[in-house]
Parts: sequence; structure tokens; C-alpha cells
Amino acid sequence: MLLIALSAIIIPFLFLVLLNIPATKGMPLSALLVGLAAYFIWGMSPQALFSSVLQGAHKTLTILWILFGALVLLNTLQRTGAIKRINRGFTYISGDMRVQTVIIAYLFGSLIEGAAGFGTPAMVTAPLMIAIGFPPAAAVTLALISDSTAVSFGAVGTPISVGLSNIVTSNPDFFREIGQTITILDLFAGSFLPVLLIYVLTRFFTNAQEKEKGVLRSMLPWALVVGFSYTWSALAYAFFFGYEFVSILASITALAVASITAARGWLLPKKEWKGALRSDFKEDTEPQTMSLLAAWAPYIAVVILLLLTRIVPPIHHVATTAFDLSWNNILGIKEVHSEWKLLYSPGTILTVSALLALIFQRTPAEAFIWGAKISLRSMKTTAIALVATLIMVQVFSNSGLTTKDLVSMPEYIAQAFSGSLGGIWLAAAPFLGELGSFITGSGTVSNLTFSPIQFDVAMDAGLDPRLVLALQVIGGSAGSMMCIHNVVAASAVVGLAGKEGEIIRKTVAPAILYSVLAGLAAYLITLFF
Repeated sequence: MLLIALSAIIIPFLFLVLLNIPATKGMPLSALLVGLAAYFIWGMSPQALFSSVLQGAHKTLTILWILFGALVLLNTLQRTGAIKRINRGFTYISGDMRVQTVIIAYLFGSLIEGAAGFGTPAMVTAPLMIAIGFPPAAAVTLALISDSTAVSFGAVGTPISVGLSNIVTSNPDFFREIGQTITILDLFAGSFLPVLLIYVLTRFFTNAQEKEKGVLRSMLPWALVVGFSYTWSALAYAFFFGYEFVSILASITALAVASITAARGWLLPKKEWKGALRSDFKEDTEPQTMSLLAAWAPYIAVVILLLLTRIVPPIHHVATTAFDLSWNNILGIKEVHSEWKLLYSPGTILTVSALLALIFQRTPAEAFIWGAKISLRSMKTTAIALVATLIMVQVFSNSGLTTKDLVSMPEYIAQAFSGSLGGIWLAAAPFLGELGSFITGSGTVSNLTFSPIQFDVAMDAGLDPRLVLALQVIGGSAGSMMCIHNVVAASAVVGLAGKEGEIIRKTVAPAILYSVLAGLAAYLITLFF
């Protein structure tokens, strides 16, 4: 039965990664096979199966809305000329593509993650990187790997406050202690993410004629300073202010450090590296009339609106209650539901910010209309892959609604692994979290699904449950680098639909390495503290 439970992992991995089948074909096949296995072997009731299909379709709409928002903002700003102005601003800080990767993909992406979550950062940062000369495959790969450390705290601490709410001992103090533990473990794991990003960029995306030695080694001092400025400030914020705003505050702190040091050339090699620049890229040298503030204003609006809807009680109330398109008790099953609070969605905020760009940049409405048309046209094939992915995920998650009195497939996997790996659970714990987010596409959902099992294993093995749950959260964050629906959505934004398998092949190793480092850090903590 374990192989059947693992079908939602094995089948997509086989189709997309090993056989390199595009997600538009591979994911519908995967959803069909997993659905058949759930019905005929697992004993999932027809009502539960069909309600899961409807739930997956509804959840697809929520993700497509976010994707539309990211695309329409990008395309509108392309039309207004703001993207060119933003790119010029990045080159003022540094023309080195290694530096740009860290600042745009990692730090700006982490800031978006701290405000929005929902896999939004990769959809926002990857197009920005393409606009300054990165190859599309490099942009989406680096954006996905970057969206990891900040995911532990996500949008205003949701992966902890909601993701761990199933724990019997859950309370604000317990959550705060887990948040602090996460930041301690990330001193050993997250600190090295900038180095990892530069390695991936220079190892896999360097043009053949640009290969040279020392392109990673020469960046180590600066990359480590930036990495530790994020993780040490995150540690301080977690202990002094709580876990809710760690991603936002640590991102701003590290962004300031990275921008100032890069602009002044501190700790950086004198020669700017552009070895991954697209051969067809032409740097814009035309005089810019738009101010940098006006160009960035829509993105600033994104962050402000996200924060207002999440931390200001009256605005939060309106955003979460007005225009609520959620679907509860699908086909009469109370456990099957799909949430879509339209005003609270990052898709709405991204779309509103695109409209605000017309005001900030004094541009006719034609720019937004053009951007919307281009965005909708580019989303057609992506919708097929996404709806199949989400249907498969919901069938997998709801498989406990069965006529055979079996637990759900995720619980079955967790119980099987915990029974055989209890002796080395500190090493295994982050991988269970990673497994959850790889399938479901959400660190929060991974935590909701697996945290009770992680807690029980910790108690049975005599381990600190705070440490084990922190590893669960970190693993769930690492899994977001390669989760299928994030890869599908991010690939669509940069025009790489059908190349999802190639991207996953490049993000798997960083995701695994991140969890390995977190597990090693946990062992060190138990040995010396």
C-alpha cells in the first residue's frame, strides 16, 4: 500500500523529471492514475472523489487569479516603460549578475513572500530578472530556489500560526518558541542560500565562451555577509518581536546591507560578471524620463496593500469577508472546501497595483488593457497543467474519506516513515515536510498535514517537539523550491510552459541540501545545548 500512497509523488516525478513530458500532458495523466488508484485500491468513495475534483478545480481558479495579477502587472509595466527604468536602477547598484540574483530573486522575493505567500515571489521576480538579461530558465530556477528561507514564516507567520494549529499543545508561546528555533536552525542552513544561488547560476547557466575560474570563490565574502545579515537579523526579530514579521523585517535588513555594500563595491571582485547574459539581450541606453520612484511605485503599492490587508484589523476584516468566493461543504462533505477571499488574494492586490501604475506613471488605460490581453492569452495552456495538478493534490489529501477505513495517503506515508526512521528522526523530519509541500504546493498545508505526526514521533522518541516541528516547517519551506504547481505557475510567467521537468531537475538538489543542513544543525544543537 505504501507504493500506492506514494503514487502522487512517483508518477509526476516519472513523467515530468525522468521522461521529460510537459506538465500539460504529464499532470493530467498523473491525476487520472492517482484518481484511479484512490478509487479502486484505496477505496475512496465516489462522492469524496468527485468533490475532490471540484475542490481542485476551484483552487486552480485562486492560483490562476494570482498568476493573472503577476502577469498583468508585469505586462502593464512593460508597456509603460517602468521595467526599463527599474532595470536601469538595478544596474546602478551593480551590473554583476551574481549580485542581481541575490538582490532580486532572494531578498526582494523574500520580502514579497513575507507579505503575500501563495508562491507569489517567483512569479514576480523571475520576469524582472529576464528583463535585465537573464535566460528564462535561469530566472525561474533561481526565483524558485530563492523562495525558501522566507517561506518558513510566509505571509505574517501563517505557516506557523495556521500550519501548526493542529498540535494539541498549540498556543502563542509555543508558536513563538518554534519560530525562534527555526531561526537558530537557519543560521546553519539559510545563511548559505546566497552562495547556493550563485553556484547554481554560474554552474548551470554560464555561456560556454564565458566560463572562467573563481566566479564563485570571489563572491563568497559578500554572499556570506548577505546571508548572515538575513539569518542573524531574523534571529533577533524572532526573539524580540515575534515570528509574524520575521520574513519582512529580515528581508529589508539584508536588502539594505546588500544594496549598500554592492553599490560601493565592498567585498566584491572588481570585475563585473555577466557570463549568463542572453545572447539576444541588448542593454537599454536610451535616456529615461520616468523617475525611479514612479517606476517602483506599483511594487511598493503591492507590499503596502498586502501588509494593510493582513495587519490592520478593520481592513483585514473587510478583505476577508467581502466578496468571499469560498466553496464550503463541496457535495455535502464538510471536510472538503476551498477558500477564495477575493479582496484578500494577492492576485487582486497585484491587479489593483497594475491599475495604480496608470496613475503613478501617467499612462492611458490602454497599457493595462494590452497587459490584460497578453496575460490571458499566455495562461491558456498553464490552466490545463494547474487544474490537473490541483485535482491530483486534493484527491491525495482527501484520500482518508474512504470506504475501507484507511487513513489518508499522506498520513499513511508519514506513519510508515516514522515507524522505520524513528532512530534518526532529526535527519528525516525535514524531508517529511519537504514531501508535503512538494505534493501540495504549500508549506502551510504540509505543516497542517504532517505536524501532528511529527509531534507524536518526537514525544515517542524523547525528542524536543519544538525542534522537530521547526524541522517540519523548514522542510516544508525547502519543498517549495520544487513543488509542482509553483514550478508550473512560475514557468508560465516566463514563457517556459512544457519545460517544468528541466526546472525541477535543477531545484531538487538545492531542496535536498537545505533539509540536510537543517537536520545536521538539529543534531549539533542536541549535542552541545
